Amino acid sequence: MNTEILGIITMFLGAILLAIPLGKYIANVYAGEKTFLDVVANPLEKSLFSMSRIQPDVPMNWKQHLQALLTINLVWFIMGFVLLMTQSYLPLNPDNNPNMPADLAFNTIISFVVNCNLQHYAGETGVSYLAQLWLMFLQFVSAATGMAAAVVVFEAFKHKSTKELGNFYVFFVKSCTRILLPICIVIASILAFQGTPMTFEGKDQITTLEGQEMEVSRGPAAAFIAIKHLGTNGGGFFGTNSAHPFENPTYLTNMTEMVAQLLIPLAMLFAFGHYIKRKRLTLMMFGVMTIGFFCLAIPNIAMEMNGNPVIEQMGIDNSLGAMEGKETRIGAAATGFWSIVTTVISTGSVNSMHDSSMPLSGMNELLAMMINSFYGGVGVGILNFFVFIILAVFISGLMVGRTPEFLGKKIEAREMKIALFIALLHPFLILTGTAVGVAFPSLTEDTLNNPSFHGLSEMLYEFTSSAANNGSGFEGLADNTPWWNISTGIVLLLGRFLPIIGPIAIAGLLAEKKFVPPSAGTLPTDTATFGAMVLTIILIVAALAFFPVLVLGPIADYFTLSQI
Repeated sequence: MNTEILGIITMFLGAILLAIPLGKYIANVYAGEKTFLDVVANPLEKSLFSMSRIQPDVPMNWKQHLQALLTINLVWFIMGFVLLMTQSYLPLNPDNNPNMPADLAFNTIISFVVNCNLQHYAGETGVSYLAQLWLMFLQFVSAATGMAAAVVVFEAFKHKSTKELGNFYVFFVKSCTRILLPICIVIASILAFQGTPMTFEGKDQITTLEGQEMEVSRGPAAAFIAIKHLGTNGGGFFGTNSAHPFENPTYLTNMTEMVAQLLIPLAMLFAFGHYIKRKRLTLMMFGVMTIGFFCLAIPNIAMEMNGNPVIEQMGIDNSLGAMEGKETRIGAAATGFWSIVTTVISTGSVNSMHDSSMPLSGMNELLAMMINSFYGGVGVGILNFFVFIILAVFISGLMVGRTPEFLGKKIEAREMKIALFIALLHPFLILTGTAVGVAFPSLTEDTLNNPSFHGLSEMLYEFTSSAANNGSGFEGLADNTPWWNISTGIVLLLGRFLPIIGPIAIAGLLAEKKFVPPSAGTLPTDTATFGAMVLTIILIVAALAFFPVLVLGPIADYFTLSQI
């Protein structure tokens, strides 16, 4: 077997094997059961609650959860916005990086608050170490926000009928202290020992192989990169993200960062089954997501390994695959796999230039974000999938003449309206933003690196990445302009919080309803048949919404390449 393929299989299976026990541990954490970290975490959490005057024993309904979630995110936004616009006057700025302009600061801080990390700046020159530390803090709390929101849905289906869905602050703090922080310490240690910098000193002087003197940026990168991947944030400490030799110096760090991306999205699936004691439902969800993931990942690996046919026609050795925009230390296969993992899971980190991907590989990367429900980001991946479950329950129930029910709760008009709104919001944000960019070329024409079909793909990718809270880019786009900063900032806000508000509202409404015991008229939702129905609904929604624009972008790009 090809060693590159063996490495990919090892990474994926390793992530699953680690996620299964981690899922059980996560369920125990949120359920308040004893864990091995209680000795350290209990005193820390008590002191945090005491200082903030939070009453952890007071339960909240779904509206109070949302109020708490939105309030703390607003506070983080204001603090970060001020910091980025004044960073040149603040400490921990050894390289004297300047203040950010208002539109870039607006985009940057929103992007990190919403777990997207769409970066229209280069980390080496765009932010100080103090700002990097604040952005690292946001990577922790934005991930914890998504996880806490998912636990509200867990709580809604754990009880037969209730208005009390736990305490948001308890779920949030436990996500940080008992899950994210301990695992990050392990990941950061591996990265640091493999050569990733972890220092507060400024740029270093090095001598190149050609004998030239040059400055190399460094900083507290190992800790930043650990939470960047574990929390499915994706923001690079350096401008080239995980293609940078300091962020991802060896194949071991590449495997570590890959597994870190997969770990919590997979573990949250298994945690859901443990938490509500319905493991078969978890297996159905895992099966649907994994089939969808394979349908995107396997073609990408094959296309990138086969290389560019035009290069081959020129008589150039193409045996290494399509290596334009890729790192030789990682290889075409592992890069192709990463490109789907990072877009399916909404991490958004890159170890290659996605703009250099083969045209249909770029299409799959777009599709992964357009579908946005195969694994997904920490917490929010389950929320996105939950919306499609509600749609599938309602549609399949009507098709076979059975009562639309999910886990003993009837799906009625209110829940369906919310689910439909959330399902249609995603394509609306992507297609509207792209359409405006195309309709008013004065806003975008000077920012495109490529004309015609590929130029459309660059614009489409930027809005897709923003709406999916992904953060990766084709990077052929000169995106640091007022138009791109403000337009994607608005899409970031709507694409993050409305898909959280919708599922929590649905779960809260269902939790209040009377539990209906299963009967002969109940549609089973933990079977392979229902899983196929959910997958069909996902594909129909994505195909109907996005196929026309994909034809005008990456598919047309593919046929153009094939005719050369």
